[in-house]
Amino acid sequence: MKKKTIIIAALVAAIAVLLFLVMGRKKTENRIGFETAKVEKADISTSVTATGTLEAVTTVDVGTQVSGILKRLYVDYNSVVKKGQVIAELDRTNLQSELASAQANLRSAQSDLEFQKKNYARYAELNQKQLISASEYDVALQSYKKALESVAVAQQNVSRARTNLSYATITSPIDGIIISKEVEEGQTVASSFNTPTLFTIAKDLSDMQVIANVDEADIGNVKEGQRVTFTVDAFPDDVFSGSVKQVRQKATTTNNVVTYQVVINAPNVDLKLKPGLTANISIYTMERNGVTSVPSKALRFTPEPAIIGKKYIIKDVQGGGKLWTIEGNVLVAHKVTTGISDGVHTEIVEGIDEGTAIVTDIVAGDDAAAMEKSGEGGNSPFMPGPRNRNKSQQKK
Repeated sequence: MKKKTIIIAALVAAIAVLLFLVMGRKKTENRIGFETAKVEKADISTSVTATGTLEAVTTVDVGTQVSGILKRLYVDYNSVVKKGQVIAELDRTNLQSELASAQANLRSAQSDLEFQKKNYARYAELNQKQLISASEYDVALQSYKKALESVAVAQQNVSRARTNLSYATITSPIDGIIISKEVEEGQTVASSFNTPTLFTIAKDLSDMQVIANVDEADIGNVKEGQRVTFTVDAFPDDVFSGSVKQVRQKATTTNNVVTYQVVINAPNVDLKLKPGLTANISIYTMERNGVTSVPSKALRFTPEPAIIGKKYIIKDVQGGGKLWTIEGNVLVAHKVTTGISDGVHTEIVEGIDEGTAIVTDIVAGDDAAAMEKSGEGGNSPFMPGPRNRNKSQQKK
């Protein structure tokens, strides 16, 4: 009998606990709460992302216009050079021989010119006295003219040979730094069809630029002078700044993707950036600092009677954009005019005062109970705040 009584008492206790949990759960589920946020100042911006390659603003490929064997190299990678500085020399033997041959031909042509000039003078005198035929006079005149032309050609050949000899001494065309060396001493270079590149010289690595490839869907928003930030894998913790210098009109199509090149200034005072690095770029196409704003989700909030129940009264207004405030058990709509948006925050031009607490979302059940217990007033700890507000909190 005693055992039976204990079993009955245990069953009654279990039923009581179960009823308590069920009733408590229903009570919790019926609770409605609201996430809120304040209308406050924020910095709002929109940006276009792209990738690009760093390069020097001015880069010159140094080559040679004559063929020959590289006799001496005076620079190497990273050598700093000045304009006019000798950086390499070709073997001069063949070039000096060509000059000597051209000079010999010039002397021969000049000697022939002297003979033809005297001969023409004699024939001209005889022609005046009518002692020779007209054809003989014409032959002498023609020979004299040909001698003049031969001297002119020989002089040009000497000038060309002398110029080619000067090309054997290769100098830097600009002040800069050697970033590429394509040859070694003793190597033969041939310039029969095109000028071979010996060195690449960057003018000033403290002033770099990024050539970014911007998608055709975004290029319409990119303008000269816009602010740019970028990072490189070599320094992942550093953020570099620049500005849009040029938007090029030529399109490039790769795998059916159309992009446009955007040139971005990239100051490099500390010389961290190197030519060829890949940059991950953000171009700020629109920026507004210190504007009145709200979380964008607040503009998408609409109270549904079926969800909030009969506990709350809804006072709606006609129109497009609206924000909601809660006053006791009354949800009040405020018609607002919006401005720019970055997707997270939206500018409010007019319709509600700064500092007003607005509703951003509904929470129900356990979440609402937790909010009531914490007394947080419905602010979501996971909602991103305005950038300037975060900065002020960090300063504190």
